[in-house]
Amino acid sequence: MPVAVMSDNSVSFRKLLEQCEDQELEAPGGITTPQVYGRLLALYLLHNDMDNARYLWKRIPHAIRSANSELGGIWSVGQRIWQRDYPGIYTTINAQPWSENIQSVMDALKDATRRRAFELVSQAYTSISADDFAAFVGLPVEDAVKGVLEQGWQADSATRMVMPKKPESAPVALIPNEQQLARLTDYVAFLEN
Repeated sequence: MPVAVMSDNSVSFRKLLEQCEDQELEAPGGITTPQVYGRLLALYLLHNDMDNARYLWKRIPHAIRSANSELGGIWSVGQRIWQRDYPGIYTTINAQPWSENIQSVMDALKDATRRRAFELVSQAYTSISADDFAAFVGLPVEDAVKGVLEQGWQADSATRMVMPKKPESAPVALIPNEQQLARLTDYVAFLEN
């Protein structure tokens, strides 16, 4: 997916999140419709805002939670995210038939989770089995290996291992010695006074 498209979607999802929050705040009696709750919960998960997602789940009246299976399905995805159960996240998202107003958010959540998983693997592993990696990113092994090669990583078909490319770290800005000495002097002078 092109970066420009992703940024446009993230802006529209951010606006949608703000609209849903406003609808919840302006609802008579503080209780809104299950559709608004579902969309708001899914958007919190998309933005990886687990604290607000948990508090929203606690705020939703029990009668609405139990009467709406889609709301429970969204929360099941949230529980998998909370437990960092990446294969479970994809399984739970794919297992539920989502309504039209939730489907696009859940697709974006799946893509965002996959990008997060790619990033985590690149930072944490020097090599990982293709099967484990495929489960971690929620793709069939062939598609996962194809995605790895597109990222510039290496894949060994004989050992079925994937070797991630380490992300380039930003260079550390070096402070000149005189400036460092001046800071240290100021700090010591502050502590003495």
